[in-house]
Amino acid sequence: MNETLNSVLSISAVERETGLSKDVLRKWETRYGFPSPLRDNLGERAYPLAQVDRLRLIKRLMDMGMRPSRLVNESDENLNALALASQTPQAKVNDGDVEKLTLDKLRRQDPSGLRQLLYRELMRQGIQRFVQDTLTPLNHAIGEAWACGELSIHEEHVYSEAVQGLLRDTIAKLSDYQGTPRVLLTTLPDEQHGLGLLMLAAVLSLRGAYCISLGTQTPVQDIVEAAEAHRADVVALSFSNAYPQRRILPALEELRQRLDGEVEVWAGGAGCARLHSAPSTNFQLMPDIDQTLVALTRWQSAHQDQAEVN
Repeated sequence: MNETLNSVLSISAVERETGLSKDVLRKWETRYGFPSPLRDNLGERAYPLAQVDRLRLIKRLMDMGMRPSRLVNESDENLNALALASQTPQAKVNDGDVEKLTLDKLRRQDPSGLRQLLYRELMRQGIQRFVQDTLTPLNHAIGEAWACGELSIHEEHVYSEAVQGLLRDTIAKLSDYQGTPRVLLTTLPDEQHGLGLLMLAAVLSLRGAYCISLGTQTPVQDIVEAAEAHRADVVALSFSNAYPQRRILPALEELRQRLDGEVEVWAGGAGCARLHSAPSTNFQLMPDIDQTLVALTRWQSAHQDQAEVN
């Protein structure tokens, strides 16, 4: 497969991302020759993100009353032109730089406008691209603006609440109790930054995982008990740059020793970017979401193979 593991979506994920049912996707594939999915190692359909973007745009135009038979075979250029022509004047004005617009709405004390802006970008880009391409750099920009005195602490809090609310709503819509792996997400005591956990949970949920969030600052013993109670396959921890680097590996070692040996431990966040090796084979250090998605694909593939053998 030419596409990397983290740059394709399963048919279930495409259904959640675009609102197009699996039956419709298969029917279009046969009738129109699009989408044209790849096949993963198990022979299942795997859709490149470029095709998912196109499907999302087609669905948006269908919701405006256009017929799929007209849209599916249109060029990308024509589809984008149709989308631009259908936008309201207000939407066209707001299609500028998201960072600039976000800062402007925070300074104008406009939390409602901020929520609308973020929601529109989520709908336009889809969950994975929104999280990785918009929220990740936007979080950094907001943090820099606060550190430089360009934003007050209450404005930074307004931003955090808006993003967290949007992500929680998204996760709730995607959540599937039957999804696998079952991922327990939290931070250790003294790590107060939980936004990264919600970003990760949204992307993992899109890819079929079932996420259980404990929030932030959970003691190790409570994590161990929760992992057992929720039958977690993975415990995912986030470490920000604010967490002391010298404490990360000892904390992971302690957690590893106290968890069931079958439970994987994934450690991510900017704090992990400074670490170069994991303390044991059951740890995976993954500073960015791309690496986490590779680990997710590996886990799902391995356990599907095991299920077929059994």
